[in-house]
Amino acid sequence: RALVASATERGADKADLALIKKAFKVAEDAHKDVRRKSGEPYITHPLAVALIVSQEIGLGPQSVAAALMHDVIEDSEYTRADIDHLFGTNVGYIVEGLTKIQGIFDMQTSMQSENFRKLLVSISDDVRVVLIKMADRLHNMRTLDAMTHAKQLKIASETLYIFAPLAHRMGLYPFKQEFEDLSLKYLEPEVYEELVEKISAAEELDGGY
Repeated sequence: RALVASATERGADKADLALIKKAFKVAEDAHKDVRRKSGEPYITHPLAVALIVSQEIGLGPQSVAAALMHDVIEDSEYTRADIDHLFGTNVGYIVEGLTKIQGIFDMQTSMQSENFRKLLVSISDDVRVVLIKMADRLHNMRTLDAMTHAKQLKIASETLYIFAPLAHRMGLYPFKQEFEDLSLKYLEPEVYEELVEKISAAEELDGGY
C-alpha cells in the first residue's frame, strides 16, 4: 500500500500501478518460503528497496518494478526472457544489470575501490541500474544487525570505500551521509557511540534555549 501510494503521488497512472503490482507478485512468487537472516520473509527486502527507489530517489514505475525484482533472476528460476516477456525489455535490461552487478560482489574481488566504482558504473549504460543498486545497499546497511560480525565488517567496508564516494559523485548526499554513518557504526563502534552521545548532548543543550 505504501509503495502504491508513493507511486501515485509521483503521477503513476493505472497502467503504471498495474505494472508495479505485477512485479510484486512475481517477486513474491520468486522468493516464497525464503527468509532473511532476521527471520523476516525475504519479500520485505525488495519491497523496502522499491520504497527507497520511489520515495527517496524519485524514480518511475519501471524502476520501482525492477527494484522489486532485483534478486529474481539470481535467486529463482525466472530468466531474463521471462522478465522481458512479462514486463518489456526496459525492465528486463535493468533487472539483468542488477544481477550482473551482484555477480561482481560475489566474486570477492580485491581490486582497488576506485577501479571497482568505475566498473560498477560502466557495467550498464542505464544509470537506473546503479541507483537501484544504491537503494539495495542502503536497505542492507539499515538491516545489517542481523548479519554475522564478519559479514558486517565486509559489507560496511564495501559501503564506505565504494558506495559512499559513488553516492557523493552522483549527488545523492543523504545516501552518502547515511552510508558513512552506518559504516562507522560497524567498523568503529566506539567512535560511533561517542559521536552519537555528543550529538545527543548538543541537541539537548540546544533544546534548553
